[in-house]
Amino acid sequence: MPEFLLQRRRLLLTVAASLAIVLLLGRFAFGSGTTTPAASLPPPPAGDVSGSGPSSSRVVVDVVGAVRRPGLYRLPQQARIADAVTRAGGSTARADLAQVNLAAPLADGEQIVIPRRGDAAPTGTAAAAGASSAPVQLSTATLEQLDSLPGVGPVTAQKILDYRQEHGAFHSVDELDAVPGIGPKRLDELRDLVVP
Repeated sequence: MPEFLLQRRRLLLTVAASLAIVLLLGRFAFGSGTTTPAASLPPPPAGDVSGSGPSSSRVVVDVVGAVRRPGLYRLPQQARIADAVTRAGGSTARADLAQVNLAAPLADGEQIVIPRRGDAAPTGTAAAAGASSAPVQLSTATLEQLDSLPGVGPVTAQKILDYRQEHGAFHSVDELDAVPGIGPKRLDELRDLVVP
């Protein structure tokens, strides 16, 4: 076989092999190309049929916005928003993580919105962004957000955070009544300004 045909053959094989490698890398880097419905829930841990056991100490959250793989995720009950973002493939390059309290604990059934740069602040973080019209989300609010509420100073805000750390996410605004320093009158004043 003439030399130029051998060179041409080697070149074609090299191009074909390079293309195959690029396609495989693309498949791993960007997923398989197939999408799963956003509402499909990850399977429960193996061996858990009764609803008790390992899955009872887990929460299901919906991670949306500027993440690589939005969807529903099962995480340990003590997990934080940062864990949910990581489970969703991490944030995208356009994510504005400064608007999100990544250290906040997760609540079962919670939707976690990771905003893109330039988007309005998600519910619960509007107070930190300077807007006071959106309610503060008790289960994810920072000390500064709680401190911005009328009649709640830094000491009471810290008590709310301590209560949340000890008891987990708020399931009702009425739980604020159990926080030292918040009585029925203060609870009535806060009722329209906060959400669980």
